Amino acid sequence: MLHRPQVSGQPNMNAEPIVVLMTAAGAEEATRIAELLVNRRIAACVQILPEIQSVYIWQGEVQREPEVLLLAKTTRANFATLEQEVRAIHSYETPEIIALSVVAGSLPYLDWLARSCAAS
Repeated sequence: MLHRPQVSGQPNMNAEPIVVLMTAAGAEEATRIAELLVNRRIAACVQILPEIQSVYIWQGEVQREPEVLLLAKTTRANFATLEQEVRAIHSYETPEIIALSVVAGSLPYLDWLARSCAAS
């Protein structure tokens, strides 16, 4: 069963949880992005995974680059703001910023996530 935060017995669709995957050129940039998102309450939590190897097509050529992966826990309502803020400070011309729906989760965690992302 999907557990979503509720208001007055009705599902709060603005609080629909999502996980946003992003990559950064290095740990310093990843930390800067994570701190911005959490400090502004755009995301409840951002995890920074150590160096990964990315293989991708860019401008018609296969590229192989070390990157850092970020996992941001937020709400669907915050996605547009998250994307705008990340694009404004990201070093990439076209940064990866993709959201995945959370299909189930621990109700206490999802409630915390929604409260943590709410406007202060």
